Amino acid sequence: MKAVTWQGPRKISVETVPDPVIQQPNDAIIEVTSTAICGSDLHLYEVLGPFMTPGDIVGHEPMGRVVEAGPDSNVRPDDRVVIPFQIACGSCYFCTRGLQTQCEVTQVKDQGSGAPLFGYSQLYGSVPGGQAQFLRVPHADYGPIKVGDELPDHRYLFLSDVLPTAWQAVEYAQRSPGESVAVLGLGPIGQFAARIAKHHGLTVYAIDPVAERRQMAARHGVLVYDNSDSSIEAIRDATQGRGPDAVIDAVGMEAHGDPESAFAKIAQRSVQYLPDKISQPFMAKAGLDRMAAIYTGIDLVRRGGTLSLSGVYGGQASPLPMLSLFDKQLQITMGQANVKRWVKDILPLVEDPADPLGVDDFVTHRMPIDQAPEAYEMFQKKDDGCIKVVLEPHRSQ
Repeated sequence: MKAVTWQGPRKISVETVPDPVIQQPNDAIIEVTSTAICGSDLHLYEVLGPFMTPGDIVGHEPMGRVVEAGPDSNVRPDDRVVIPFQIACGSCYFCTRGLQTQCEVTQVKDQGSGAPLFGYSQLYGSVPGGQAQFLRVPHADYGPIKVGDELPDHRYLFLSDVLPTAWQAVEYAQRSPGESVAVLGLGPIGQFAARIAKHHGLTVYAIDPVAERRQMAARHGVLVYDNSDSSIEAIRDATQGRGPDAVIDAVGMEAHGDPESAFAKIAQRSVQYLPDKISQPFMAKAGLDRMAAIYTGIDLVRRGGTLSLSGVYGGQASPLPMLSLFDKQLQITMGQANVKRWVKDILPLVEDPADPLGVDDFVTHRMPIDQAPEAYEMFQKKDDGCIKVVLEPHRSQ
């Protein structure tokens, strides 16, 4: 089969690799019909190389048809399914509490990490990912989300990651209708976080430096601003000088905009070229994130408010302004999305003919899998108005 593989920092290639096979009685194999490139994939592309091995199959936003099912799985051939990005058992202490990303059965204990993620480095189990023509799905007795046949893939595909991640970011912001939230970053997660917050009855402000991203969000009633000091002041003015009740950071470890982030960017890039025995411990114990977004959030949110982090952070030595956090009495919530905790809330909305979350206005590029290297570069550089790319593994060029 064809698969998108990591070959080095900012180097992605499409290779022919062996088809996956059933390994456990609760496994399933799906033929992937659509698979998306996530902003988190860019962290592998740019930052997390020390935890990758050339040839690793990437991708964690797939859906498709079951072609083979183990006897203990909960699916059958020809079932149409969406695959959550994390692998969880569904019945352990954490899973039954809606914390599937912390699954006790599947935790990557040798790395000190939670549940394994498809296509996401040694830190999360080195599980072959979903940007491929076929995918082995462990724990298919729990994970796959069965969907109907009537709607196109893009209505369901984002149940794999983007929609639950955005939904959790809004839930973790802990706000009520009539209150306000600012979303930092209007990439895929920020787009849906802003729309979901609107759906929840919040006033939504959003900041992003890219005009096309602001225009997309504005089509859905979001109040948009560029990434400037005047935008911060405008949002403060609109919130009686206090700042919004919550801020959602949908940017994460590769933010831009302050001297510290510029320094961290140099450090992140430099460590990619160290030997693994040096670079892995450095990243695991002393890695730095680019912190411009979280610093902005801490400054912008009102006193007593909430900072909800959905952008991925990976540094262990990233400095936080503890005086400001303590003085402003802020709550900080964060974490990988617990996909199946939120699916029951989201599924009726993606199937609603009225499309209340605007799923039909989200994908900007659809490309065959052979064009994945160009797609990654375009997404990373934000060229051609690229906001969300869907790869179609069985489509010819």
